[in-house]
Amino acid sequence: MANVCEITGKTRYKVNRVSHANNKSKHYQQPNIQERRIYVPELGLKVKIKVSTSGLRTIDKHGGLSRYLVKAKPEKLSTNLRRLRKVLINKGLH
Repeated sequence: MANVCEITGKTRYKVNRVSHANNKSKHYQQPNIQERRIYVPELGLKVKIKVSTSGLRTIDKHGGLSRYLVKAKPEKLSTNLRRLRKVLINKGLH
């Protein structure tokens, strides 16, 4: 899927539009996905990820992308971030 947060896994969801006459029609609401380049100082490189704004707050809360990746469960991450997590763990960042 195109609009998926690589941190939180947020994706689009189906909702109803309700008119004044209470007619309901289906449509999708998209999450607020941003494409960001985040610097990882332990590796000395910038990583491009698709992340929601709440995902950015989660990264800040944990103290950076590398700290978040080391603490996160690998099955909840995208393949790109799983690879990065493996590199960080092999470097000795537990």
